[in-house]
Amino acid sequence: MQSLWNDTEARACGDDALKLRVYTSRLLGREPSLVLHGGGNTSVKAEVENLFGDTESVLYVKGSGWDLATIEAEGFAPVRLDVLQRMAELPELSDPEMVRAQRAAMTDPYAPNPSVEAVLHAIIPFKFVEHTHADAVVTLTNTPDGEARIRALYGERVLVVPYVMPGFVLAKKIWEMTVDIDWSRLDGMVLMNHGMFSFADDARDSYERMIALVSQAEEALAGTTVARAREEAAAPSADDLLALAELRRAVSSARGAPVVVNWDRSVDARGFSARDDVANIATRGPLTPDHVIRTKRVPLLVTGDGEIDTARYVGDYHAYFERNNPGDLTCLDPAPRWAVWPGRGTLAFGASVKEAGIIADITRHTAAAIQRAECLGGWRALPERDIFEVEYWDLEQAKLRKAGRPPEFAGKVALVTGAASGIGRACADALHARGAAVVALDIEPVVTEHFNSADRLGLVCDITDADATRAAVAQAVARFGGLDVVVSNAGNFPANLRIEDMDPAVWERSLQLNLTAHQRLLQDSIPYLVRGLQPAVVLMASKNVLAPGPGAAAYSVAKAALTQLGRVAALELAPQGVRVNMLHPDAVFDTGIWSEEVIAARASHYGMTVQEYKTKNLLKVEITSADVADMVCALAGPLFSKTTGEQISIDGGNDRVI
Repeated sequence: MQSLWNDTEARACGDDALKLRVYTSRLLGREPSLVLHGGGNTSVKAEVENLFGDTESVLYVKGSGWDLATIEAEGFAPVRLDVLQRMAELPELSDPEMVRAQRAAMTDPYAPNPSVEAVLHAIIPFKFVEHTHADAVVTLTNTPDGEARIRALYGERVLVVPYVMPGFVLAKKIWEMTVDIDWSRLDGMVLMNHGMFSFADDARDSYERMIALVSQAEEALAGTTVARAREEAAAPSADDLLALAELRRAVSSARGAPVVVNWDRSVDARGFSARDDVANIATRGPLTPDHVIRTKRVPLLVTGDGEIDTARYVGDYHAYFERNNPGDLTCLDPAPRWAVWPGRGTLAFGASVKEAGIIADITRHTAAAIQRAECLGGWRALPERDIFEVEYWDLEQAKLRKAGRPPEFAGKVALVTGAASGIGRACADALHARGAAVVALDIEPVVTEHFNSADRLGLVCDITDADATRAAVAQAVARFGGLDVVVSNAGNFPANLRIEDMDPAVWERSLQLNLTAHQRLLQDSIPYLVRGLQPAVVLMASKNVLAPGPGAAAYSVAKAALTQLGRVAALELAPQGVRVNMLHPDAVFDTGIWSEEVIAARASHYGMTVQEYKTKNLLKVEITSADVADMVCALAGPLFSKTTGEQISIDGGNDRVI
């Protein structure tokens, strides 16, 4: 491991201890093998002047909810140092009492809650303190002779602390171990099965001691190996995608809420999953007890042919809870957070794409550590009782209780066609804003620019190309694990031609884009929708279905047929829980087909102003793409959960339709 210290960057911090603390914390956070997603904590001790001009000693310690990779100065909680140090001398203190006492000792009431390790940081008599969950160090400790390996590696330069539950008990244990110790002889501490501490009075020294200590552990792992697949993964088969969607539905059912899936098909993930002993080594426990909050204690094992046995996993989890419950706890949801799929990789399940990504990252690091430990005599995680105590820790339960209500479409996967602009883009954006993972299709390449993030996938796709559409649906399922909402929106309005003047090419093109392409998309989506979560389809039809006009035969006929297709689909799919509804928008002027010039010309034709033309409906209101998108979300969401086969107009009221 290399030091990332940069003299120029460090000099920009000047003599400001907190700025230096932010700088080196971010250096640690940039290295995933040191800390992952909020793991680890850092601190700095400083003398500050209070409101009365008095100088007092303060510990700036990482606040709860902040990530070292992106932490700012306001992410550090300032706590009076003498209060924390006196707390370590108390004979006992519950963690909730400790949290209250720490908060009461803060000099800024608006700062985040201090880390649960604040007392421990306070009793270490150095200005800067680093704490990481370094993979290499924890891997060594999670072996049968882990403590002996650590002592042989570091000698007397490092204090070795047997595993103790984080929080006050850990701080008290270390306070007792170090009452008569000469701290100047130490470069750091190893907390067995937990992580590494380093410290110094200089920011660079403290940071680089961590790098040096972890580098030694990495060197001790030299020669250990991880299994890797021989080649890159081929495109997933149709059977695998169906099994994936089925698995996602089963996990969502166990969790009581929809989840998305992060499928890791890398050579490392597939190599790990293909090991003959994977069922044994993957189920011995997590890399560190902290990870159990994210990953549960063990993964779900999927058989090679995709057989799902979440019921057994749920039963095993309930048994684990009963074995360890002291009697006053409430069982958490029993759903797995990750799975091993032999030969096909690993799967992470999250209520959002972000959560699934975090679990996938932890899984990758855990799989590598397990395999390296196996090369050193065997992977040995903490006993389940210790893991249980962290999973059901008062402080972690408090965080869960504070979690707000999830967005309406959290954990859902939506596919929208014609999403580069207009109504389609508004629908995709609205679904995403309400929590859905979105796959956006359009023939225009700009779709990949707007929908380009972890939970938004833009794909260039001509939906009149059957192969391209089928591939896009498959890619959506592979990316997020399934399909719940389909908004079949792509279409165009051909040039006005009376029937006797109809160009056959115009007619055929309208039928292909405005009808057949929707049928093919529906056909490709149904196998996944029937395995989806409260699945819903919204077909974008038109006011012309109910009130056609002259010169629009090619468009009106296609949209009328599309509506009939939706009615039949509603009949066919209702027994499998899939709802299909049709939306009839009219006069939506903020779309690509309506330029300012065209609107002005149409208004002039009717002898109206532009505003009068835009609001030429009974309610005298303007209909926007956002209005249509809101209605799409309503049709796809719980408000219309008992409605299927319906046609709904969004046109401000039209006397011909009414």
